[in-house]
Amino acid sequence: MLKLRRWILLVLAVCLWIGGCSTSHSQPQESSLLQDPPAVATFAGGCFWCMEPPFDKLPGVLRTTSGYMGGHTVDPTYSEVSAGKTGHYEVVQVAYDPEVITYPELLQVFWRNVDPFDASGQFCDKGDQYRSAIFVGNDAEREWAEASKLELESRFSQPIATTILPAAPFYPAEDYHQDYYLKNPNRYQFYRYACGRDRRLAEVWGEK
Repeated sequence: MLKLRRWILLVLAVCLWIGGCSTSHSQPQESSLLQDPPAVATFAGGCFWCMEPPFDKLPGVLRTTSGYMGGHTVDPTYSEVSAGKTGHYEVVQVAYDPEVITYPELLQVFWRNVDPFDASGQFCDKGDQYRSAIFVGNDAEREWAEASKLELESRFSQPIATTILPAAPFYPAEDYHQDYYLKNPNRYQFYRYACGRDRRLAEVWGEK
């Protein structure tokens, strides 16, 4: 019995010395997965409050962040952008897992949530900061975006006003803009209704 106990203690000591018997092989794999940055896609579709919900509900989307892109001012504020002083668009940046959802699938969701014919803004929001655009980060995204736009042009008689632009520095909007539809559901729903967003989307794309 004494010899058996010594043998068990020896085995335990060896396991502890080499770093543990049960989890030493799985931990590096988990940490490497956590360190891999997600893919991101950036879209401008008018008020960024309204562009977060359709992406947030998609499997494979990790998070959405409202912000500003495409202007000439460093670290712009909402008041500056909304006044049209910086050249930025209101955008939503979508972080996603490309193994679960693809960029072309995100493009489909983008198109169904904008009025692609309006060159002056989106819905009740007018001005350069509210125009629709796809900001592409590489050649593959540009090819997919251009192909999707060509497909729309073949379906509609009106010209597509949505532009395809190179990605630029992204500046997150102020905290109170993030997840606005969750933090202020009543105000969000009133704004969305009053802006006529869903009515116009139904006119362009049909009822869902």
